[in-house]
Parts: sequence; C-alpha cells; structure tokens
Amino acid sequence: LACGDVEGRLEALFGRVLAIQGKSGRFDMLLCVGNFFGSTSETEWAEYRTGAKKAPIPTYVLGANNQETVNYFPDVSGCELAENITYLGRRGLYSGTSGLQIAYLSGTESQDEPAPAYSFSAKDVTELKTSLLSTPNFKGVDILLTSPWPRDVGTFANSAGEIDTKKCGSKLVSDLAASLKPRYHFAALEKAYYERLPYRNHTVLQETPQHVSRFIALADVGNTSKKKYLYAFSIVPMSLMDPAELVKQPQDVTENPYQKLRKEAQKTKAPVCAEEEPACQFFFDLSKHQGKKRPSSGKESGNSQPKQAKKPPQPTGPCWFCLASPEVEKHLVVSIGTHCYLALAKGGLLPDHVLILPIGHYQSVVDLSSEVVEEVTKYKSALKEFFRSKGKRYVLFERNYRSQHLQLQVIPVPLDHCTTEDIKESFISQAQEQQIELLEIPEHSDITQVAQPGTPYFYVELDTGEKLFHRIRGRFPLHFGRSVLASEALLALPQRADWRRCEAERAEE
Repeated sequence: LACGDVEGRLEALFGRVLAIQGKSGRFDMLLCVGNFFGSTSETEWAEYRTGAKKAPIPTYVLGANNQETVNYFPDVSGCELAENITYLGRRGLYSGTSGLQIAYLSGTESQDEPAPAYSFSAKDVTELKTSLLSTPNFKGVDILLTSPWPRDVGTFANSAGEIDTKKCGSKLVSDLAASLKPRYHFAALEKAYYERLPYRNHTVLQETPQHVSRFIALADVGNTSKKKYLYAFSIVPMSLMDPAELVKQPQDVTENPYQKLRKEAQKTKAPVCAEEEPACQFFFDLSKHQGKKRPSSGKESGNSQPKQAKKPPQPTGPCWFCLASPEVEKHLVVSIGTHCYLALAKGGLLPDHVLILPIGHYQSVVDLSSEVVEEVTKYKSALKEFFRSKGKRYVLFERNYRSQHLQLQVIPVPLDHCTTEDIKESFISQAQEQQIELLEIPEHSDITQVAQPGTPYFYVELDTGEKLFHRIRGRFPLHFGRSVLASEALLALPQRADWRRCEAERAEE
C-alpha cells in the first residue's frame, strides 16, 4: 500500500488499512510519502511511540518537510520510530527480502548548501544518483518515494486537474526520476490525487525498448473531498521478471515528461553514461484480478520489439475498457469472470450486441495469456449456446487497429434472416469492393499463428468456427464489421453502422 500525507492522523490511516486488509487480505508493507506528522500529532503518536498501540502493517515513512516536525526524526540515517513504523532516512535505497528495490529521498528541495534538516539539495540528488547508477547493469528501481512532485510531470499527459505541473514540484526530483527510471513513483504534499499515464524511458526507433514508469500522487489522509490517499498494488521485483515482459509497452504510454530537462542537463554538464543504458523494466499494474504469474497483465500490451513503431498511433487518453478504470461504463457490465468480463456494447447494433473484454489491459487476442484465452473461449461457448436458445447465431469480430483495449464484438443474427454462408459471403464481397484482402484461416489454425503481437488486423469468427482474417497495412474503415452486418443483405440496419449515431441515454442503456 502507498499513502499520501498522514499529518498525524494515525487512527484514521490504520483503521482504513485494517478495513482493506479485512477485505483484500494482508499487504506486505505500507509506504508513506509527504507529511507523516502534523502539528497535532503528539496525542495519537504517544500511544504508538510508547507501544500502547501498534501499526497493523510494516510502515515505512519519509522524513520531515518542515521545521516543526524535524524533532520526530532523531536519526538522519533512518531508524525505527515505533514498533512496525520505520523512518527510511534522508536518502538511499531500501532492498526488501524479495529483491524489491525502493529508492527514497526525504524532505523538500532547497538551494542552500548544506540544506536544512527538512530539505534535500542538488548534492543529495547527485550522490543518490551516482551511488545507484554506478552499480553494474543498473536497470532502474522498482519504486521511488519522494514527498514533492517532480516538476513538469504533466507534460504529454492527462490533466492533473487544478495542479499546475509547470510550477508545482521540484526539478531535482524530476532529474532523479529521469535517472532512476522507477516503475512506480509516489509523491504527495499537494493534497491531490493524480495518476499519470505511464511514460517511456527510451526514444522510439533510436534506443532499445525499455520499461515504462508510472507516477502517482496521493491526497492527504481523511480529506473531506474524498480524494484517493491510499493506493493498493502488487509488484514482482524486476530482478525476478522475464526481461521480455519487463519491456512491454502499455497502449496508453506517453513520451517522457522530463525530455527537455534531460537535454538541458546534458548541455550544461557531461552526461552520466550509465543513465543512457538500456533498462529492462516496465510498469506492472496490479489490478485486483491479476496474480504474480501474469506480469504482462494490468495496463499494458504490445510488442517489445522495435517494430512496435509500425503500430497505429498510440492513444493518449485513459482507457474506457479497463474494468478498474474510472472511465469504464459500469452500468453496461453484464458478467464478471476472473480474467474477462461481458458488457453491452455502447451504441449496439442490436439490443443484445455484447462485448467480451479482458479485465486487464490487453491490446488484442494475440497478446492474451493462456488463462485469459481459456476464459474468452468459455464466454464464447456460453454466448453461442445462449443465442441459439433464442433462435439466433452469433458473429464475432475484432478490430486491432486504432483501439487500445481488446474488444471482441459479438452480434447475434436471427437464424431465419440468413445462413452462416450468407454472412461469410457478405464479409468477403464487401471486403473485395473496398480492396480489403480477407483470407480464410484454415480450420485447425489459430489467429496467433498468422498474427504477431503488435500487428494491426481485422478478424471475423462465425458460429461454425470458420475464421476470416485481414492484415491491416494502411488505412482501414473503422466501422467495416458493423457495416457488413448492418447491410441490406444481412440485418438491413444501415442507419446503425456507425455506433456514435446509436448512442442512447444512460437510463435507456
């Protein structure tokens, strides 16, 4: 668990942690950034300091950010403040028994040398960077903890709301994050929650693909606006992960927000060569349903090979279809499995037009792990049986082009409207009219045998098991699948070919 400013509200924090652990099971540790103590800490803190109360989870905290709380941290190099509550220290690297590496920097930025006890200076940042970058084969750290935000973190990204990322935060923290390439970077102090889209740590086509980093700012404990102050996640140390998995890129990845800062730094001083080493690291999103055996799940998909640049343009907005995302239209969800879920289509071709979607972030069928494929197959089978009981046959299609999250569109066609052969012929003839080469995949072959991860394609599966496939090499009509089914030859609903024309009010949905 990661937490924002506690400001002495220990009862509120640990009460919430106990509730979460009661619901979700035990967590390994709690990492606190921002102000752990506040001006009114003494009463609650005395009970923990004396041992009358004990933190319910190993808790690691950063140091003071102001003069009035300096006295709570007796040893600048770190120490146990109370049972289960540890002050990490002014700066350094904490290595867990599992191999997890957590870099940390306490305090706020100061221009003075030496910096006050509640601040860090350029010298502190340089020493921390040098100590880590000089280690053999440095690939980055799993987690970075700082209290201030990094300056300019919002560049190329989703909005941080009321927070102006060009004025807020520390340039030294940006420099540290650019060099240490953390898979997760947590910060606080701004009393705001901001989960930035993941960002790249390499230049596309110029450097070997590297991991991505994710920045998460957390609000203050018990805030009245109910902004998020606790973030739960599960992470496999990068030292234990398969290198190919480490460099996989999520679909909503952005450019590195610190590019300009790094270029400026390289002009004014000799670059640290280790900083440019290719790293093998990536963002492992711990969505609730993902286990440690599936490091490629969560918010990512795509190909680790350089040819990823041939993919369609990367989307920049949040994902509409990740079940954990605030963007998802939860009122349309029909059924939730372990790895997949079923939802009604927004602006469906028919009222019972549904989507099979992975809970985690996968771009296409060819990116899916075996257990997700198994559950997709179960959903297909259940839908096939259900629609047959209603006197319908289903048609399934997928468009892996200009989409960031796998959507298997399943449309039922009344048995008395047309045969499977009619549907197949309509797809082939309309493809020919638009110079689209639609090939039939042999009966016992699978789409993974004809498409590599990251390859744009269009795919149709009929209820007989017959499959049609088109490898997209240039432009492709986004509504092709719907247009074929909506044509006069099949459903005779040409006005519903474009889903945007079919959107309904939420109440109707």
